[in-house]
Amino acid sequence: MAEKAIEAKKKGQKKSSEDYTYAGMVFHRLTRHKLAMVGAFMLIFILLFVFVGPLIWRADPNTQIEGLGGLFNPASRAHPLGTDDYGRDVLARMFFGGRISLFIGFISAISSTLAGAFVGLVAGYYGGWADNILMRFTDAMLSIPTFPLLIALASVFGKGVWQIILVIVVFGWMVDARLVRGLVLSLKEQEYVEAARAIGASANRIMWRHLFPNTLAVLIVSTTIGIGGNIIYEASISFLGFGVQAPFASWGNMLQNAQQFIWNSPRLIIYPGLAIFMTVLGFNFFGDGLRDAIDPKLKL
Repeated sequence: MAEKAIEAKKKGQKKSSEDYTYAGMVFHRLTRHKLAMVGAFMLIFILLFVFVGPLIWRADPNTQIEGLGGLFNPASRAHPLGTDDYGRDVLARMFFGGRISLFIGFISAISSTLAGAFVGLVAGYYGGWADNILMRFTDAMLSIPTFPLLIALASVFGKGVWQIILVIVVFGWMVDARLVRGLVLSLKEQEYVEAARAIGASANRIMWRHLFPNTLAVLIVSTTIGIGGNIIYEASISFLGFGVQAPFASWGNMLQNAQQFIWNSPRLIIYPGLAIFMTVLGFNFFGDGLRDAIDPKLKL
């Protein structure tokens, strides 16, 4: 009887942090973070809306209804979110515009993170003149006012999805470079790095097989938060007319096209604006929660 009572007591006890793997601990802490879960649900909703929605509502985002009677139609069974100033289905444009905005956000955030990681790894591991040159260049890039130059470069490189990604990456790697450099400066003095040097491992192997994996936790958080910021950049550039061009839709150029109709048809502003707001807020909530979950010093 006593043994059964002990077993029942053990079953009722919660797992301690020692009972989890590192990934399991991070996931457990993340699920206990309320804001992170709110952000996760918001992102799941947005992703389902953007990628599953077109499978349910099959409409061409660029098809125009002929005649003046097809312009600015209110919500109806035929057009759940109405039509725009060209008679195009707003819901269909929200679907496909969201895909482009998310694509730009994801690709630019991942690319800039990898570029920053490369610069930070080289600067932190080699030190000396390489560190001085790369970090002074990074400081110079950080001192440049980003948004005006983003607009200028967008007009130089052209107006399109890949041009916007290139422009964002050019001015989006510096923070990650400084983060990785700081981590590498401490990690390269660890015993496992000294052991790798002792057995003759090359500098490239040490950087990419031993140091880089230990910076992934920070880089994942940075990328998650960066996606939301890059969506804002894309929306801002497209809003000013230097981003994704018609007939292709993005949430940013939907706002740009609808700004002149803000009083006559405010829904054309509200729908893409609300989508951008929810997406960016969701990524920020989830990124903040992921950062807290990865930090073992914080109690959740």
